[in-house]
Amino acid sequence: MIKEHDFAPFVRILGKGKSGTRSLTREEAEQAMGMILDGKVRPEQLGAFLMLLRVKEEAPEELAGFADAVRQRYDSDLRLNVDLDWSTYAGKKRRHTWYLLVVLCLASHGYKIFMHGSRGHTPGRIYVEDMLPLFGLEACSDWQQSADEIERSGFAYMSVDQFCPPLGEIIQLRPVLGLRSPVHTLCRMLNPAHAPASIDGVFHPPYGPMHQKAAQLLGIKRNLTMKGDGGEAEIRPDAECLLQWVIDGELSEYEWPRIVEKRFVKEDELPAQTLVDMWRGEAHHEYGYQAVISTLAVALRLMGDDANNQSLLEKAKRLWAERKIDIFSNS
Repeated sequence: MIKEHDFAPFVRILGKGKSGTRSLTREEAEQAMGMILDGKVRPEQLGAFLMLLRVKEEAPEELAGFADAVRQRYDSDLRLNVDLDWSTYAGKKRRHTWYLLVVLCLASHGYKIFMHGSRGHTPGRIYVEDMLPLFGLEACSDWQQSADEIERSGFAYMSVDQFCPPLGEIIQLRPVLGLRSPVHTLCRMLNPAHAPASIDGVFHPPYGPMHQKAAQLLGIKRNLTMKGDGGEAEIRPDAECLLQWVIDGELSEYEWPRIVEKRFVKEDELPAQTLVDMWRGEAHHEYGYQAVISTLAVALRLMGDDANNQSLLEKAKRLWAERKIDIFSNS
């Protein structure tokens, strides 16, 4: 008789039918993800596991357990001195990566930000990692380089391929499976630099509470989830944006109002130089400017500025006007 594979019970829990299926406990999720990270799962089991989770929709306890397994195996002994963790796993399709300018602006004013993400998994999207060389930056290859970059400029980016290669490989299964897997959600929740504040974007607002509760379980002090443009953490200035918070263990949500009444027309082309010219002050892009200001204001609140909306927007405008352009320049 063939012995049942050790991973089979986890697939069975998720796929036992309408009446028998349940979510994994945090401990079960940790064990399952541990086996995946350790290479103890067959490819067909991994595909079944990921898609069953996708259909069921991952539970906060499952995400927390998955993150526990990642941290046990891939947590760095080197602690970065950072203020904000910024995850970027969706990529942009119809707009520029304006949120990158927000991060660079904050870093130029002394805030320390660690960004992590992935690229290339969905055709036709623009990824931050590909934009970095335009600003004289490169993706970091390890934690020491990340620490050095944060010390030098206040900003560092590292791909999940570097700090947790198995998750990077799973993300690249997106064109194979035809769907994003729960690993895309997991990576957003990792906060691998252990920053006191973290921000992430979702495609659909109903996913927000899942992110909130997972962040709460993981003990992240200040976390913000938003339905940003294209699934990234970027405010659309011409639409209301639901902000879903975790502050010192307490959950809350409210809408951030639009700051522009008119709807902006989507652009047919997205030349990368537009982003550079905007940063250097050599060109003005109205949508980009308003997106930067709105997102910058919300990021300030996330990091502890409790001023009212208008005061945050005014501070954001001032920070943008006084950004130190030369810190991030390719010339």
